[in-house]
Amino acid sequence: MLFAFSIAPSGGGSSDSVSAAVAEAVRVVRESGLPNETTSMFTTIESQTWDEGMDVVKRAVEAVQASAPRVSLVLKADIRPGHDGQLTSKVERVESALRGEAHGDGAGGSAGGAAGGGAGGAAGGDATGRPDAG
Repeated sequence: MLFAFSIAPSGGGSSDSVSAAVAEAVRVVRESGLPNETTSMFTTIESQTWDEGMDVVKRAVEAVQASAPRVSLVLKADIRPGHDGQLTSKVERVESALRGEAHGDGAGGSAGGAAGGGAGGAAGGDATGRPDAG
């Protein structure tokens, strides 16, 4: 299961305090031991169960709450039990398709952008230029 989320403190403070609060959330994610990736807009984790993933999200929110009176959470989940390695393999399948190679598993996903609900704009990508492989 993949959980992509963004946590933002609000209610005052400087941009330095925002960065510090977000860093604490990322620290929680990294200390969880789950496979993860942080980009400029989202952090994505991969877990075996709903409870395991949501526990990390909850603890990351609590880390931000420690320094902010108000917290915003955006969460997107790909709930597909029994499929490991999706944090990287979903992107690899899209890259393979871009090279014109077949990707055999028939697994669909969002095209990103407006149609797929991706966060990267109409073209469906993130700040690194990688497609929203959702």
